[in-house]
Amino acid sequence: MFFPLSKVIFFAITPSNFLILVGLLGCLLLALTKRWRRAGAWLCVLGFVGLLAGGLSPLSAIALVPLEERFPPFSDDGTPVTGVIVLGGGVDSGLAKSRNQIVVNDAGERPIYLADLARRYPEARLVFSGGSGSVYDATSEADIVGWMGDTFGLPRSRLILENRSRNTYENAQFTASLVRPKPGERWLLVTSAWHMPRAVGCFRQAGFTVTAHPVDYRTRGWADATRFASYASDGLLRLDLAGKEWIGLLTYRLTGYSDALLPGP
Repeated sequence: MFFPLSKVIFFAITPSNFLILVGLLGCLLLALTKRWRRAGAWLCVLGFVGLLAGGLSPLSAIALVPLEERFPPFSDDGTPVTGVIVLGGGVDSGLAKSRNQIVVNDAGERPIYLADLARRYPEARLVFSGGSGSVYDATSEADIVGWMGDTFGLPRSRLILENRSRNTYENAQFTASLVRPKPGERWLLVTSAWHMPRAVGCFRQAGFTVTAHPVDYRTRGWADATRFASYASDGLLRLDLAGKEWIGLLTYRLTGYSDALLPGP
């Protein structure tokens, strides 16, 4: 029940969707009522200005940078790596199944780094955790990665596939029960930099100590706090990511899925 409900709620409160819905409500009030025409006009203005500011202003970068900067880039200090965990979200499993080839989305760095780390650490166990995040298609990302691992150059004999998880909390819980980590082991956690705080919080809550290996950066850091976007679509995508992630952090903390509101190193 939580999964489909979360999809509906996140659809409505995703910033770009929310602003569009606000604007549409304003248009309806303007067109269909007399008493609420003034309120409708204000809602139209709010929706338009919100989309303009979110799409072109530095607002989206300012919202996203604190998440991306929370964990530093991974630096190999020579400590042996027991395993690598890559979270799903970078493979479009529906399109991949339909087109019979690997199709990555704008978080495609996640599976790409799985292949890179597999080469760099030939003794490490390789875990890909990702079920289906869709309410329409049950095809899991892990199944696609296992099926087409040769395309990435991944040795199938080393792959451990977790294909049931539908969210970050389940990524952590199912992966912990699958690999049963031992004290003193070093496991690298690979996910998007903006997603890393929530992911680490979930793994810690599951009793699984991980070392962050953030990828898929969407900003240049605080330098983007004064930079305007060239395309509104770029800014709105970043704003949607940041909005959903901050809401996710709060929700996960309130539900006990994460060990802190904003987990850090």
